[in-house]
Amino acid sequence: QVQVVESGGGSVQSGGSLRLSCAASGSIFSISTMGWYRQAPGKERELVAAVSHLGYTTYTSSDKGRFTISRINAKNTMYLQINNLKPEDTAVYYCNAYISSYDKKEEYVEVWGQGTLVTVSS
Repeated sequence: QVQVVESGGGSVQSGGSLRLSCAASGSIFSISTMGWYRQAPGKERELVAAVSHLGYTTYTSSDKGRFTISRINAKNTMYLQINNLKPEDTAVYYCNAYISSYDKKEEYVEVWGQGTLVTVSS
C-alpha cells in the first residue's frame, strides 16, 4: 500500500512564506504526475500546481508567480513554495499523486493525502 503525507502548513501573517512538503511512501515502483490542490472554507477543491515525473510544471492560480512547485524523484517527495502569502490563500492544501506499486507496475493509482492547513492572517 502506498500513501502520501503532507507537512509544512501553519499560521502565518500576510506577506510571509511557507514551504509545503509531500512525502510518498510504501511499495512504490513509480510516481507519475504529482500535484497540489487546496480547498478554502466553503469552496471546492482546486488545483494549484502540478509537476510531471520529468519536471514539467503547470500552474493554475491567477497569481501563479507566488507559487513554485518542485519534486525530488529519488526521495519520492514534492514541495510547494508559497511566497507573499495572502489571506485568500487560507485553505487546506492536499497532495495528489499517481503511483504504481511493485505488485502492479503498469497500474497508476490516484492517491490523496490528508491535507495540511495553511492560515494567513492580515
